[in-house]
Amino acid sequence: MRRREIGAADLDGIVDLLNVGFPARGRDHWVNAIERLSQHPTPAGYPKYGFLLERKGLPVGVSLHIYSSVPVNGEERIRCNLSSWYVEPAYRSYASALASDGLKRRDVTFFNATPAPHTLPILEAQGYKRYCNGWFAACPSVSSPLAGANIVMATPETCREANLQPFEKDLLLSHASYGCTSLICTMGDQAFPFVFMPRQKFGLLRFAYLVYCSDVADFTRFAGLIGRFLIKAGFPFVIVDSNGPIKGLVGKYLDARPKYFKGPRAPRLGDLAYSEVAMFPVRGDKFWRSWRRNSSESSLSIRRWVHSK
Repeated sequence: MRRREIGAADLDGIVDLLNVGFPARGRDHWVNAIERLSQHPTPAGYPKYGFLLERKGLPVGVSLHIYSSVPVNGEERIRCNLSSWYVEPAYRSYASALASDGLKRRDVTFFNATPAPHTLPILEAQGYKRYCNGWFAACPSVSSPLAGANIVMATPETCREANLQPFEKDLLLSHASYGCTSLICTMGDQAFPFVFMPRQKFGLLRFAYLVYCSDVADFTRFAGLIGRFLIKAGFPFVIVDSNGPIKGLVGKYLDARPKYFKGPRAPRLGDLAYSEVAMFPVRGDKFWRSWRRNSSESSLSIRRWVHSK
């Protein structure tokens, strides 16, 4: 057994392994995920794909890592979204070693945006802290529209004309290529970027997940305008990561799907850019079926590992 960084020569085997671990998503899902990681501008010196466990030249465990450089107050900061963690049942005793790869880098903020319930004890044992407790399900179209505000889809032309930072323009266009809805709200000479991931539950309930905004207060401010735009596309609700009810929005807070981080600073609510939520979206009911199934896998072995610590 050995543990090492994933290289380009490993990608076919990694896709096969992930397809075994998450069969409801389908092989095409993982081919697409690896392709997007290949095209993603990973900061120099950081793993391009993540880490694997290998036995006799074959991968038996995998953890995908998405490293990004994020500008905060004029300073470039590195963060990493840990996603798609799977180890074959016969080698689950090595799972903790795989999960800890890369975590010693103190300049990086690591976060897990979609932890399965059975992995929460192991995350907490590794020093992860919860930074988001749940969701706020908003109905933004009932909010009053902001007088003088406008909204457009983000395209190369509208981004070029908008008063946005270069990284915001790149972010909007990149996420549009992932299948997100990227929007630009303007007020006077100011421009505000928004990214939403379309989702569907039980084949009936359609909603948009807020993937990125400069500040959740911006979404509250432009909620009426955004809500009217999204409802025309068939999305009456917007899910916003939250630690409680959001003042100024009509909706309901749901204590579900917590998010965790480890590193120098907690991720900002309203910013899941360049994460698996946006880059590897699971469409429709597959998202919920896959999450529920994987939440029960190997829970006993993980509880034993945590207890041993």
